[in-house]
Amino acid sequence: MQKEKEIELLLNREQIPYRKGEPMKDHTSFHIGGGAAFFVTPRTEEELRKTICEVKPLAPLFFLGRGSNLLVSDQGLDTVVVEIGKEFSDITFPEEDSILVSAGASLLRLCAEAKERGLTGLEFAYGIPGSVGGAVYMNAGAFNGEMKDVVEYVDYLDGDGVLHRIEGETLGFGYRKSFFTGTDFCILRAKIRLQKGNREEIEQKMEELLARRKLKQPLEYPSAGSTFKRPEGAYAGALIEQSGLKGRLVGGAMVSEKHANFLINYDHATCADMRALIRLVQQEVKEKTGYQLECEVLFLGE
Repeated sequence: MQKEKEIELLLNREQIPYRKGEPMKDHTSFHIGGGAAFFVTPRTEEELRKTICEVKPLAPLFFLGRGSNLLVSDQGLDTVVVEIGKEFSDITFPEEDSILVSAGASLLRLCAEAKERGLTGLEFAYGIPGSVGGAVYMNAGAFNGEMKDVVEYVDYLDGDGVLHRIEGETLGFGYRKSFFTGTDFCILRAKIRLQKGNREEIEQKMEELLARRKLKQPLEYPSAGSTFKRPEGAYAGALIEQSGLKGRLVGGAMVSEKHANFLINYDHATCADMRALIRLVQQEVKEKTGYQLECEVLFLGE
């Protein structure tokens, strides 16, 4: 990185915590990835804003939540990774039917808070790995529910560190996408609007959906959840299974035998293994079914 010394001096001057060469495999659900040139862990919104305003002109930034939908290069990243972590995980309750949650909070914790307050509407998200910020970014969903169903507004910092709030249709929610997809904006918090419900019924529904996940998904192996988006008129898992790919191995990467749309880190897989398996699945499904599968997983690095 050409500007490495300048970045280091800047972060030291502003006393913003960082580490060099931090292994990204420790920060992704795939457990794959080399070292990040800089791994910055701001503690406050002001430190985050300074990182955007002062570091971004020197090097690209990547905002990291819990890394649950991310495949990072084995060679690491010649970039600045900014973790939106535990310092950004506040949860408050502005009204009796709403939750204001910071981007670094886990979806699991958000769902648990909703359950404790007898608020219904988030049952679909119980068991989805990842942070609230990541869930908003990709409009995470399952079991006929999506984040778009519950998000009232989102606060974010733009590429110049300026604070904005957007709501309603401006959020641009679609299938695994939002207004933020493809931008360099940093989600700070979201207001979640729910409905009053029965705590016991909410808990029962959450446990039922979690049991379905455990039954059908290979949660015992590192993965990024569903690897491919659902193509129009079909299901990715069914197409992969129909193509005879269940159990297919490339190095340490495998097409799960439990759920074909889960590509798993079966045995110390590398990024190269996983990317080769993704390409193989796409090629064979295209040849055998005519469908072109599109990845949900975000690739980072060479």
